[in-house]
Amino acid sequence: MKIALLTSSRADYGIYLPLLKKLKKDNFFDVQLIVFGTHLSEKFGNTVNEIIADGFIPKARIETLPDGTSPKAISNAMGNTIKKFSDFWEKEKSNIDLILCLGDRYEMFAAVSASVPFNIPVAHIHGGETTTGAIDNSFRHSITSMSKIHFASTHTHAKRIEAIIGSSIGVYNVGALSLDNLNDIDLLDANQFKTKFGIELKNPVLVTFHPETVEYQKNEKYINELIAALETINQQIVITMPNADTSADIVRNKIIEYADSKKNVVTVETFGVEGYFSCMNHCDYLLGNSSSGIIEAASFGKYVVNLGDRQAGREASVNVIHAEIDKIKIIEAIGCLKQMPVLNKDNIYGDGKTADRIIANLKKAHEK
Repeated sequence: MKIALLTSSRADYGIYLPLLKKLKKDNFFDVQLIVFGTHLSEKFGNTVNEIIADGFIPKARIETLPDGTSPKAISNAMGNTIKKFSDFWEKEKSNIDLILCLGDRYEMFAAVSASVPFNIPVAHIHGGETTTGAIDNSFRHSITSMSKIHFASTHTHAKRIEAIIGSSIGVYNVGALSLDNLNDIDLLDANQFKTKFGIELKNPVLVTFHPETVEYQKNEKYINELIAALETINQQIVITMPNADTSADIVRNKIIEYADSKKNVVTVETFGVEGYFSCMNHCDYLLGNSSSGIIEAASFGKYVVNLGDRQAGREASVNVIHAEIDKIKIIEAIGCLKQMPVLNKDNIYGDGKTADRIIANLKKAHEK
């Protein structure tokens, strides 16, 4: 089975990784990696090199990164991505049995939509979820409509996919693929982490804050409110930088300016899967609006203060406390953590065996 696997960022590649390793070992599959988006950006770390270091050689590298973070720049990048992938699908359509894609990014939507006229079947991971504070919500549901096979992360999300496509055929509740990493990766202890990243972890607050892309005009206000709340935290703060979304430069520049003036604040562009999960394992709690707080943090027994609407609508385990992006509301939510009981590691997103389920269902689909 010849699969064209689309990866546009370090984040989605990290989620794919346990599946990629198993697909590579299975002679039934011939996986062709199509690398685009921030993987090919020096600003975001040229993370295509990490893919190669892991032993995966890209079939193609397609330059699609926007030339800015304004709505027009994002829109232009979508059009450019469609054009470039149109050329790619025209050339490679006879060599592909299935396109495998993940998530909800605008560049993923563009790449998949370009394939529709060529009638190449699409399998989609993480459909059926809702994030009302991000334009990704529209892209995710659109990719679902364009896909033939659907790998949902929860029962509720599977049912939403069925509602979108009007059928249960090809819809599988397999759990969240990222949790498989917890079975495959040896997390770094504090000394190993310091050696690799130069950061001595001291029970930090792990912060990841991405722009809200529906009401993007409010992002400067939002990042100012978050920073005002961070000013009241008297412990180490580790901040990972935002995605290449609308208004991301505003958020990024504010974070850098704030961190430069604080001895207790460290910023990191990206940790990679091993580093990020290791930091999560050692942190006190998570703060921000990353999907990792919704999906993975419960498996570490970590509380999360989830901010704003970027993840609104996604199912969450009991470890997630939601707060408005307002200094006082954020401080109040953080204060609540002191009264919360110790968590177990139950996670509604699965048991870390998602890759095996995806592979089994891909084989069944190919036989039909």
